[in-house]
Amino acid sequence: MKRTIIGAIVGGLIIFFWQAASHVAFNLHEPSQMYTASQDSVLNALTKHLKKEGGYILPRLENEQDMAQAEEFAKSVTGKPWARIQYYTNYQISMQDNMIRGLIVDIFLVLLVIYLIKQLKAPKMRDILGLCLVIAVLVFTNSTYTQHIWYPVFDLRAELIDLVVSWALCGLWLGWYLPRRAE
Repeated sequence: MKRTIIGAIVGGLIIFFWQAASHVAFNLHEPSQMYTASQDSVLNALTKHLKKEGGYILPRLENEQDMAQAEEFAKSVTGKPWARIQYYTNYQISMQDNMIRGLIVDIFLVLLVIYLIKQLKAPKMRDILGLCLVIAVLVFTNSTYTQHIWYPVFDLRAELIDLVVSWALCGLWLGWYLPRRAE
């Protein structure tokens, strides 16, 4: 059990530190969180017109419109600008709390992967690395890419890089650590 916990903690730290480097050192996610000099004006306009926290798509029909209205609306907005907004009424970000929660989730995920690895008979480095890469691709295609199909994200490549690199590094760690040490 001790080796499982150590494997999960180190693996979680590997994923966590890659994610941090991706955002801070390499700035891979800049296309999805760009700066605008007009931010005060945009926020003032949003605050004036949006009274409730939530996600908004502009333009959008009101709920419960009939099919003919929906088709006419789609024709009228095709080719025009649109926006997807995540609106919050109160800026409160606790970097420390978010980082702790993120690290705990990463460790938990690696713990689940170790459980899967232990189900394999005599796993080797390539099996463990392959499993970790499969997990990266599954998460990417089922989450980020599926979202991108409907609402294009500007950091799609960065998300793929994050998942593949972090899980490959974790797979290399687990592939080295787990097979050579018996519980």
